[in-house]
Amino acid sequence: MVILLAGSSIDLTEAENRANAVFCVWYPGARGGKAVADLLFGKRSPSGKLPITFYHDEDLTHLPEFTDYSMQGRTYRYLNRAPLYPFGYGLTYGDVRVLAASAGKAADGGLVVHASVQNMGNAATEDVVQAYIRAEDTPHATPNPILCGFSRVSLEPGASAKLSLSIAPASLSVVDDAGNRIFPGGKYALYIGTSQPDARSRALTGVSPVRVEIQL
Repeated sequence: MVILLAGSSIDLTEAENRANAVFCVWYPGARGGKAVADLLFGKRSPSGKLPITFYHDEDLTHLPEFTDYSMQGRTYRYLNRAPLYPFGYGLTYGDVRVLAASAGKAADGGLVVHASVQNMGNAATEDVVQAYIRAEDTPHATPNPILCGFSRVSLEPGASAKLSLSIAPASLSVVDDAGNRIFPGGKYALYIGTSQPDARSRALTGVSPVRVEIQL
């Protein structure tokens, strides 16, 4: 096992190839050792999610300079190659899954999402249910769905819960080539799960988010 203390994305190719697990603890502070021990020995379940993308080493040469704001291939929204570890990814000792989801219009012009979740694992855990959205009928949408909401749940083994997510109206907008924020309407695809809806996350978790389509 590799215990990673870092404040940013670094090359973990060697760890991916050689280690059975990578435990990213960032900079955990003075009591970090005890916290890590409690997690490793099962007193608590890890439940964090990556707030950044970990890239493959060979892919770094394809990323644009930071002065290039086209963002081509950079961040989870514009990534066009499979990452090593995706934004939003993180495992627990449980197995929390979204069983069903629905979405409707909210009074503020946004959306409200209802989801049913269950811990199918043998360990109590927290997890983070995430919602991603993409406008389907406009050329100005980002290549990949964007995070638009999330909610932390705590479930005993076998327990179920229902939760609601509020999606802000801004998440339904896109930015056109002139830099104007517009609301294209039409069909939107929503994905509700414990990771983002990309092939690498599915390969790592073995689970696909629930897809919901809504017409606005």
